[in-house]
Amino acid sequence: MPAQQTLRIKLEPALRRVLHLYWRFARGMTLGSRGLVLDEQGRVFLIKHSYVSGWHLPGGGVEVGETFVDALRRELMEEGRIELTGDPELHGVFLNNHASPRDHVAVYVVRQFRQDRAPEPNREIIASGFFDVATLPEDTTIGTRLRIAEVLAGQQIQPTWR
Repeated sequence: MPAQQTLRIKLEPALRRVLHLYWRFARGMTLGSRGLVLDEQGRVFLIKHSYVSGWHLPGGGVEVGETFVDALRRELMEEGRIELTGDPELHGVFLNNHASPRDHVAVYVVRQFRQDRAPEPNREIIASGFFDVATLPEDTTIGTRLRIAEVLAGQQIQPTWR
């Protein structure tokens, strides 16, 4: 394992605690919006961050004055060069108590979109791509796997992210 990746794994819990401590005082509650983006072949778009391990659904925080869909639209473009061309469908809102007891995430299913080109890796998103749901990357997070199974396999919706 490269030294940079080992260092990131060691620092990840501390960084997460510091960020959530900041958010606790800066915001009473944190809200996020994520997209389960499905292409015409039924593959799902996933991203890998530089600061947390695993593969995730794209998305991020809802800023002051933004709707969940506005945040989703912005995050999909920033993280995946994905432009919404139709209305996303709300799948559910989840308590992400793994991150913080104040964190809530709205998940939308996105089937109508345009991606002009694959995004280049950057300081925040080090990898991304569309994956067949039967062969997701091994380190796809549990919460991401649960949302995919709820949408595509009809599994019961869990109220927490995990």
